[in-house]
Amino acid sequence: MDTAINLVMLIVSVTLILVILLQTKGSSFSGTFGGDSSSIYRTRRGVEKTLFQFTVGLAAVFLVIAIITSIVNG
Repeated sequence: MDTAINLVMLIVSVTLILVILLQTKGSSFSGTFGGDSSSIYRTRRGVEKTLFQFTVGLAAVFLVIAIITSIVNG
């Protein structure tokens, strides 16, 4: 059980990192690290909106799994 939870946590972590990196589509590194302030106030549409919603859901799953891991190991 402990190994399965850790494996799921690892998979969700790597997927969350990749999804966050995909959100900076076509922008340079300055946009990735906060140098591009114009992208903050844009409206998300289509695939970009779906990717954003998937990121939020994946972050919520990550949080739930982290809480479960702390309960099981604690």
